[in-house]
Amino acid sequence: MKFEKIGLSKTVTLLSVIAASVALIQAPAAATETIKITAIDGYSPKSMWVREFIKYYIPEIDKKLAKTGNYKLEWNQAWGQIVKVRGVLSGLQKGLGDIGVVTTVFHSDKVPLQLIAYATPFVTQDARLVARTVDGLANEHPEFKAAFTKFNQHYLTNLAVLDTYQIFSKKPVKSLADLKGLKIGSAGLNLRWLEGFGAAGVAGSLVTYHNKLSTGVLDAIMLWPESVVGRKMYEVAPYMLRANLGTANSKVISMNANAWKDLPAEVQKAIQDAAIGYRDHVASVAIEVADQSYKAYVANGGKIHEMPQAQRQKWADSMPNVAKDWVDSLEKKGLPGRVVMKSYMDTMRKNNQPILRQWDRDIGS
Repeated sequence: MKFEKIGLSKTVTLLSVIAASVALIQAPAAATETIKITAIDGYSPKSMWVREFIKYYIPEIDKKLAKTGNYKLEWNQAWGQIVKVRGVLSGLQKGLGDIGVVTTVFHSDKVPLQLIAYATPFVTQDARLVARTVDGLANEHPEFKAAFTKFNQHYLTNLAVLDTYQIFSKKPVKSLADLKGLKIGSAGLNLRWLEGFGAAGVAGSLVTYHNKLSTGVLDAIMLWPESVVGRKMYEVAPYMLRANLGTANSKVISMNANAWKDLPAEVQKAIQDAAIGYRDHVASVAIEVADQSYKAYVANGGKIHEMPQAQRQKWADSMPNVAKDWVDSLEKKGLPGRVVMKSYMDTMRKNNQPILRQWDRDIGS
């Protein structure tokens, strides 16, 4: 009887192990959690940075998450739908979207430190260098990111989406004297680049310029070639003054703070890491498509006049001291304008940029 009991016990145990093993084999793998996320910008995929958000940024995040299979993002891409071009900052603040592209040049009063490149024209055309430098400053000076925190957002990175600003006009412009009396459209602080020569800067955005040029509201625009070609503005502005005014970081990728906090750490890391890759990718695309855009502009009937270096230097020297005014306005608010300006210009000098005016050396101490 004792032997039989032992045998029975072993048999029962063996059957239990087999049953458990079969159940384990048949059990489904841990389910992937799907997280819904809405991406917004007032601009449509006609704009390069939106196209690259779709083609590069989203796939990069998805690839990173696919490595573990723990999470999957279900994207709702609401480009040009939920908010207008100037409404992304407030839209993200209100939770109308989870992640978006804020055009910071429209918000000089709310995120003023982001306008460092607009306060320093004729310094660089290297979009990659500017974007990386600004992110470095943002990591060093908490005031950069704190400006977005005030609007219920988490700062991810900034973008420089253009090679350099040029002047595009309805009639030929070949010198500074030809700017006199012209109504020139652009946005934000760079309107001050036009002061001193009798031109009138008019605030606007990419989506309005074609119509304003065709109806006579504007005589010219200050933009970059890729944006002009992409929106066929050569039809109404067939003359380019190639002055090479410089590039600038005009965008920030940020997330609604509540949406960010709700994300698992793995998803947060994927979004943040991919954002840095997206930043460098967009800057590279901006530089790469620039040459093609000049050729396309000419192919579509555009005529380019190269501004002589002496005229460019005169423009830089005669421009109001936008850097000093920018620094002074920041310092009055308790923001580190002076140290940020010096750090930015030091970085440009260390990288041997073709600087026409040493802006930080004329702002006082």
